[in-house]
Amino acid sequence: MSLEARLETIVRASPTLMTVLEGLRDLDFPQWRLVSGAVYQTVWNDLTGRAPDHGLRDYDAMYFDPDTTWDAEDAFIRTAAAAFPEPLSQMVEVRNQARVHLWFEGKFGEPYAPLTCTDEAVERFLAPAFAVGVRLEKGGRLDILAPFGLEDCFAMRLRPNPRRLVNDRNLPKVAGKLMTRWPELTLEL
Repeated sequence: MSLEARLETIVRASPTLMTVLEGLRDLDFPQWRLVSGAVYQTVWNDLTGRAPDHGLRDYDAMYFDPDTTWDAEDAFIRTAAAAFPEPLSQMVEVRNQARVHLWFEGKFGEPYAPLTCTDEAVERFLAPAFAVGVRLEKGGRLDILAPFGLEDCFAMRLRPNPRRLVNDRNLPKVAGKLMTRWPELTLEL
């Protein structure tokens, strides 16, 4: 079985993840994707025999709207919060990728050029293992985005993203936090 097929099987076996994907599909935000920990941590839980939701703190949903005002993004955030039952209404975090360049450097200390689409953001994630996104299409097909492949995710291997201009102290810090929940992870610098 290919890694993409394994990922799809794991995603579809998680009732919470499927609830989030179905809700996001119904909202139909422009260029939306569910990304990051909600996806790769669900894989790690499957690989280590843990419950699908073990360690998941949120569900990062990205979309792309050329309106970069806070009011426009806030409207999407409120719409998403109203679409999900508790506690998911507080856990589904919706962010406009057209706005990331406005706040990223201030928060993370490195420059961030404006994006042209949602999928471009996934290529900039801190590690290849994190660079995974999924979207449930109207017909039920699961669209998988993994610009670096899925090998690192399934190997539970954390290494710097080779495409990032700055590979600094952030990955060891993030890895340390994740290793408290998944001690099976390895860090390669």
